[in-house]
Amino acid sequence: MRRISKVRAMSENLSQSEMDYPFKLLEYLNGFKVSMAIFSACELGVFDLLSTSPCALSAQQVAQALRASVDGTERLLDALVGIEILHVESQPQDGTALYSSTEVASVYLAKGGAKSLHDLAIYRLETTYPLWNNLTDAVREGKNQFEKTFGTQHKEFFQAIYRTEEKMQKFMGFMKSSWMLDGHDVVTAFNLAGFQNIVDVGGSTGALAREIVKAYPSSSVTVFDLPAVVDMATKHFLLENNTLTFQSGDFFNDELPTADLYVLARILNDWPEEKCLKLLKRICDVCKPGGGVLLVQATLLESRRGPVHAQLSSLNMLVHTEGREHPPSKYTRMLQESGLRDVQLCRTGKYYDVILALR
Repeated sequence: MRRISKVRAMSENLSQSEMDYPFKLLEYLNGFKVSMAIFSACELGVFDLLSTSPCALSAQQVAQALRASVDGTERLLDALVGIEILHVESQPQDGTALYSSTEVASVYLAKGGAKSLHDLAIYRLETTYPLWNNLTDAVREGKNQFEKTFGTQHKEFFQAIYRTEEKMQKFMGFMKSSWMLDGHDVVTAFNLAGFQNIVDVGGSTGALAREIVKAYPSSSVTVFDLPAVVDMATKHFLLENNTLTFQSGDFFNDELPTADLYVLARILNDWPEEKCLKLLKRICDVCKPGGGVLLVQATLLESRRGPVHAQLSSLNMLVHTEGREHPPSKYTRMLQESGLRDVQLCRTGKYYDVILALR
């Protein structure tokens, strides 16, 4: 009887059409196929080719340019049309299908797109997806899966992420992609014009720091990150007329630069609470009076019942790192325990939310 009651309760929460045929469930079960089609197209160069081509191309032309099979290429192109990532039209003479890029694909998926997420897609393909293949083990063990997935035996997960220069560059490209998309929204969530000296702690390529400079040109911004990361950033990610300062150091152990505002963007979700508190207390000790800390995170609701992207991000932290996503109250408590006050939250309505706390 108890089993029947549970089934009945579950069915009452679903529409009749979903009980008759589980469209939404099947969409979820097949979601990885959509992701992989996009990842594969990025890896092959489909979006780069079509976004720069002066005219629409046939599957045979695309296959020839990418050195791929015509059959496989046609199937991939048709799937991308089906999910509305590409356009297709038929030639009136013989019905040959001609494929072209949508604006979304040109802007977000081609390497040269104005807000390219190409590096993000490649990182998801090469690192995130393999790690998620071991999600069940991560849930059982409660720890990240780098050793099992890639055979690495590094003590800390960032050593695993940065295990080769190539892997480090790809991860940094992934981080750059994220801030090209979300950077402006998070740095303008609060008016930061009153903070003259700003340090982006763990700022990687400086992509978010550049968004700060654009929004607040009178402020000086320093990116503080590990020596190897700073070397990689200056070699591969600096732009002409760069206005940023880079400083090398380990934010857990080395002396932090003095500043009015410390930005921690997607940092605290990487670490267990004791390390988060250690970092926040170190920052609070050197932060000028009237200065503050700006947190940028995918925050959970207080009930932890959403949003879904933050819940999935927390699972991603499980397979990737030592941390997790938190609701705002958890960040508020850690900030206050570290000596900060006047904690304010701004939900941007997008992927990342912003918390500002003052010294």
